Amino acid sequence: MNNREQWLNTITNKYLRPHFASKGYTIPANIRLSCSQSSKGIHTKKHQKRFTLGQCYPASMSSDNTTEIIIVPSLSDSVRVVDVLIHELCHATVGNKEGHNKVFADCAYAVGLEGKPTSTNATEGLKQAILQWVKYEGEYPHATLNATYKKQSTRLHKCDCVHCGYTMRISSKWLKLATPRCPLGHGEMLHDFASDDEDTEE
Repeated sequence: MNNREQWLNTITNKYLRPHFASKGYTIPANIRLSCSQSSKGIHTKKHQKRFTLGQCYPASMSSDNTTEIIIVPSLSDSVRVVDVLIHELCHATVGNKEGHNKVFADCAYAVGLEGKPTSTNATEGLKQAILQWVKYEGEYPHATLNATYKKQSTRLHKCDCVHCGYTMRISSKWLKLATPRCPLGHGEMLHDFASDDEDTEE
């Protein structure tokens, strides 16, 4: 198979649907699978070292009511790809609204995943099954894409003196401590910073 999406669909329809069904779960019929970058960027949360490997978009976000599942292009190991695919299929099966709660965890553990619900891995038994599926269907037809991500600089907030027009820029780190005062003695300056703002990094 030379097509990544075809490979993902074959693994899902031929092996994962029966596998989920044997555990009492039904994968929705309206699912679209692809290899693409995650909308969450390289990390799931600010400052985390854990990478986003897959993502499941609910059918409600699609104009044709189809659940969209993506596997990031930095991932190419066939077993790990299926492992991540299963995690995302669990989201599709129980509904994205469940997040990584007990409903999701019950499904994930039932179909052979282990670890924290937010970052599961295949159990040894599931890995052996995946290896057999890959043996029959061939390796995931994809080469690792080592994309680089430019870190966005910290946002600087503009501060203005309403009396003389003096302006300056300062990071939220310092604005959280105190509002700057006009150096010409006109008191506190106006700014657009809100206390719940965060510096933006990707």
